Amino acid sequence: TAEELQDRIADDLATLLAERFDESRDEASPAPPPPSSVFTRLPAADTRIIGREGAIQEIIGVLGDRSTRVVTLVGPGGIGKSRLSIAVAEAVAPLFPDGTVFVPLENVLEPGLLLSTIGYALGIRETTGLQLEERMTIALGNRRILFVLDNFEQLVSAAPVLVRLFDIAPDAAFLVTSRVVLRIRGERVFDVEPLATHDPASPESTGRARTAPAVELFTERARAADSQFELTDANLPAVVGICRVLEGVPLALELAAARIRMLSPADLLRRLDRQLPLLVAAARDVPGRQRTLRSTIQWSTELLDDSSCRLLTELAVFAPGFTLDSIEAMGRIRGWNFDVVESIETLVDSSLVQRQDIDGQPGFSLLVSVREYGMEQLSATGQEDAARDAHAAVYTAVARAEALDLGSDRQLAAVGRLTLERGNLRAAVRHLVSRADAETACDVAWRLFVFWWVGGYLMEVSVWLEEILERTGAAASSREHAIVAFYVGWRDMWSTHRPGIAAALLDAAEEFESEGDLLGVAMATTTAGVAEINSSAPDVAAALGWLHEGAEAFRRIQAGWGECLAMVALGRIALLGARLDEATELFRRGAEASRASGERFAGTVALHHIGRMMLLADRLDEAEDAYLESLSGSVALRHEEGIAYCLEGLSAVAARRRDARRAGLLAGAAASIRARTAAIEPAVFVYHLRFLDGLRSTDAAAELAAAEVEGGELGAFEAARYAAERAPHLAPVHANA
Repeated sequence: TAEELQDRIADDLATLLAERFDESRDEASPAPPPPSSVFTRLPAADTRIIGREGAIQEIIGVLGDRSTRVVTLVGPGGIGKSRLSIAVAEAVAPLFPDGTVFVPLENVLEPGLLLSTIGYALGIRETTGLQLEERMTIALGNRRILFVLDNFEQLVSAAPVLVRLFDIAPDAAFLVTSRVVLRIRGERVFDVEPLATHDPASPESTGRARTAPAVELFTERARAADSQFELTDANLPAVVGICRVLEGVPLALELAAARIRMLSPADLLRRLDRQLPLLVAAARDVPGRQRTLRSTIQWSTELLDDSSCRLLTELAVFAPGFTLDSIEAMGRIRGWNFDVVESIETLVDSSLVQRQDIDGQPGFSLLVSVREYGMEQLSATGQEDAARDAHAAVYTAVARAEALDLGSDRQLAAVGRLTLERGNLRAAVRHLVSRADAETACDVAWRLFVFWWVGGYLMEVSVWLEEILERTGAAASSREHAIVAFYVGWRDMWSTHRPGIAAALLDAAEEFESEGDLLGVAMATTTAGVAEINSSAPDVAAALGWLHEGAEAFRRIQAGWGECLAMVALGRIALLGARLDEATELFRRGAEASRASGERFAGTVALHHIGRMMLLADRLDEAEDAYLESLSGSVALRHEEGIAYCLEGLSAVAARRRDARRAGLLAGAAASIRARTAAIEPAVFVYHLRFLDGLRSTDAAAELAAAEVEGGELGAFEAARYAAERAPHLAPVHANA
């Protein structure tokens, strides 16, 4: 009958197809494959994979779960998804005894061709008779196969086809590389991250960055381009700098390394201000879309709808680390007529915008190369100035809103938000300066004084403000003149002994008073007292008078942080006069003023001074407690200068206890922070060294010296965590704070 004939043809066809697949595994192979195997045909890897060992093991673990059907490796162009997929397929082979099928999709542009392309890779051709899906069902049966589908992004609308394949090949698994998340049932997404450019525990250490995967990759590829290239102590800083500028993107690193035949690492680093023109592949066999970073990015943007493409372009004015609130605020100013959440989600799914959580706060960033490409598009359309104006307006509003909390018990949250978007705040102020908008620039600078101090930006802000005063000249208001004078005076009193700083600050106080700015009066008067005591021939009585006047002014307006800092300044004068009891009392009054207002920053300053007094009194346990409490607050605020002060104090406590290793580690870490941030303590107040010197004259000198060198390689938060291990009763200190 016709039915019997159909059954027999189906059986014969299944047998023929199975034999065809066995034969197609490798026609050049001298020995036939095992009968149970289909075939394994992976592209040859022409370079070894670097820095992906952990990722490979994690993906193998996911694929080892037979309930896993699809693992999608997602990341931007050039991040190394294809190379990683090949390495995973090679490593996972024992879990798929029937073989691996590699399906390149980069030249497949029609979604309707997906299934036939997979069938073609299997050796199945579309002919008359049975439908392709039926043929694949017969051929695959219950075979345990891994399909590697490479470069899926332009076929994402065909992703539901994979769900149909779940039924066709019930024991198969799919490893997909894509710049876009597929969003289908059964998908497990694995984000392929850039290669690490440093030791995460010590981000600023060049020595520890030598073994970072990005540095290793660059070095290996540079040696392939120039056999004479070697990584040396002399060129290490430049190589590390290249890897950091290129953000650990493997394609960018490989393109840069190819230039080593013509440029030294130092020359290459200098030329990376604009990445896209420089990074062009020399290799002729590189796919066209990866011959330059620009073409790689353009390939991705061509897959976007108009709304997402516009959003990506306008996000180019943002510095790394911006929030959804800021994006939406930008959209309101720019009049975007699309759903911002939906479009940013598309960009994240497309690996063009990176999302990361920082202390529980979601933030977004663009790779430098993507941002540079976006700026080119903005400039070409004449929209750059308008976009930058809108960006500055967004962050002016952020600054004014968060500034209200900087002196209160909401200080940590405000500093956290501002820290997350600090690059954008700085970019906004710089744009305001370039626009000669003195009123707004000075207002933002003034409101964020505490944040600039915590973040270590006070010197930078003073330079901005001097520039804007030069641009506006006589047009600047008295308040703007006062703000600039304050910042310049603050800067110069620590770095010079030029005469007249205190007088200029007192003039600024009068201008603030004429404007009704009581906080400005308190800050300028107090700072005049500090400047006077730092001068080459100080009038101590005058300095004390201005400090007491400033403290009282802060007290009247209930600015506890300012009162605290004024008390600390008075205490330091008492300390210089060897009035130790008076100094201790002033430091304690400062700490109490800070606690009463709920803020923590000024309190950390008072606490490490209290620790110093306890140390001088040989009350080591009380000194350690004060330093550790101050350290906890400094870490929470990410205030590295405060961390350095506390580490120095704790090193002195350790030295007093003859713990040479702990003393050396903490002192070395503190010295490294100060060298990197240029946060130098006046010599008259440096006290911990005398305690270390006491150990240098003993048999612990060698251990101390070695520990100082080791400590110099510790990151600030890594060193803080080490220090806090001796105080489990305090809140834990996180290395990634």
